[in-house]
Amino acid sequence: MYGLLTRLMALSPEGDAGRNALVRAVCADAMSLPPLPAQGEPDDDTVLAEFAEQFAVDVSGISAEQRAAFMSALGDKAFRMIGLIFVADFVPRVRSGLTSLGFAPVVEPVVWDRDTDPLDVLLNQFVPTVGALRALDPVTTEVVRLRGAVAHNCRLCKSLREGAALDAGGTESMYSDIEQYESSSLLSARHKAALRYVDALIWTPSAIDADVVAGVREHFSDAEAMELTLDVMRNAANKIAVSLGADAARVEEGTERYLLGLDGQPVYS
Repeated sequence: MYGLLTRLMALSPEGDAGRNALVRAVCADAMSLPPLPAQGEPDDDTVLAEFAEQFAVDVSGISAEQRAAFMSALGDKAFRMIGLIFVADFVPRVRSGLTSLGFAPVVEPVVWDRDTDPLDVLLNQFVPTVGALRALDPVTTEVVRLRGAVAHNCRLCKSLREGAALDAGGTESMYSDIEQYESSSLLSARHKAALRYVDALIWTPSAIDADVVAGVREHFSDAEAMELTLDVMRNAANKIAVSLGADAARVEEGTERYLLGLDGQPVYS
């Protein structure tokens, strides 16, 4: 997993080094975190900078006008650039989270990858690799996923329910408590510790409270804490769809059951 994070940091597609440097600087500044290393100087691109900043601060706040301007300005590079924005946005959060939990730092790249499609590394390699991890129990994994769905207002994510979590005791009553988890009598102390950490990575990654860290360390093993951190990033890939307005629910009413396969890919009935 550390190797995949380093690969994501190494992405600097041919012709986009300046844009990549820009979004890395903008996203880091929005989160008050150190930026990822970048190749060259940032471009001066107001449309891209504003889109990347809103993506990092609150992706659900991207307006139709911002989206249209971004798509028009980037043209056929728009989807690749959103992948780069996501890396600039979320890898610093993960680095901060791992550091706060006492894990070794993620190694920075020494060679730039100018050829690989960012979305291929992100969606076809990183996301399923994290999805295949099984240190966490399925109910905690689902509770964490649904907290991210609410935070980013992903309609698609909110319309889904993972089957293994349902079979292991996850209920709609429990899930409905996620938005007000501190007062819930259905969510366990372990769930609440995880959710505090999720919120910290999403909203205050530069200032993860010592009590939040202590809660994770009290309730989760090293393997579980690592998976929990990576799950927050995996789930946050929904920001890509939300930013494009492509997060429509799979069902008009209620929810749809799916299974997270052993390969980390969702399986729908």
